[in-house]
Amino acid sequence: MDLALQIIASGLLTGGIYALLAVGLTLIFGVLRVVNFAHGEFMMLGMYGAFWMWALWDIDPYLSVFAVVPAIFGLGLLTDRLIIKRTIGAPEVTVVFATLGLSILLQNAALTVFSADTRSVTTGYTGTALSFGEVRVSIPMLISFVVAIGLALALWAFLSRTRFGKAIQATAQNRDAAALMGINVQRVYMMTYAIAVAGAGAMGAIAAPVFSVYPRVGLSFVITAFVIVVLGGLGSVLGAVIAALLVGLVQSVVGFLVGAAWAEIAYFVLFIAVLVLRPQGLFGRRGAEVYQGA
Repeated sequence: MDLALQIIASGLLTGGIYALLAVGLTLIFGVLRVVNFAHGEFMMLGMYGAFWMWALWDIDPYLSVFAVVPAIFGLGLLTDRLIIKRTIGAPEVTVVFATLGLSILLQNAALTVFSADTRSVTTGYTGTALSFGEVRVSIPMLISFVVAIGLALALWAFLSRTRFGKAIQATAQNRDAAALMGINVQRVYMMTYAIAVAGAGAMGAIAAPVFSVYPRVGLSFVITAFVIVVLGGLGSVLGAVIAALLVGLVQSVVGFLVGAAWAEIAYFVLFIAVLVLRPQGLFGRRGAEVYQGA
């Protein structure tokens, strides 16, 4: 029983960290109808930001979030203006190549500037754990989980409860109708993209004490995030959070019972099964993948 609880706890903690990345990815698709292949690279930049602030100035990675998020938000605004804005309404292949090209550009820029070396953050609480009965929980993982889930739910509340959040929802439902109602659609697109990639940067900062950073680290995370987004339902923020926890749980259970090599296979099998039985995902709605508006 204690072993089962340990496996479940590990899976949920990992899934919680995935959640913040997946929420930003699903938000970009739900509003802009853009598949952002560069999303993992913004997370990678957040990890490097946290690492260098720790290495140069001994700033705790969790405190570095307050510097990393505004920096990535500003980079997101610039990226939207220079690249994403020009792909809105363009053929899908244009969008794919634009964001894929941005992903390759950021990876190679990081490789040039930071080299291919794998770097890690080591703090006073690295390797420490809390005990809940017989279940031991890594303190860095627990903090990262709490912050990631908190930020993901805060974003969900922002979309549900605020005036600008409702403008984002209206734009996601139908761009032309939103524009006729006086919503500045281009501003919504710009802010949505910047908020989403800032979330990826935040995840990078809080993941720095848990995972090593290297130029291609974002790629491994974003593949899992794409599975989570489709599994939870395209455009569904709450669905992305729940699907992230589910994927983390599947990874942990299968990794323990069969082996780590089978963990990814397991959640891809789950992913395919859900798509066969419910193509719109667990919490999505039919037609969410269709672009609304000209």
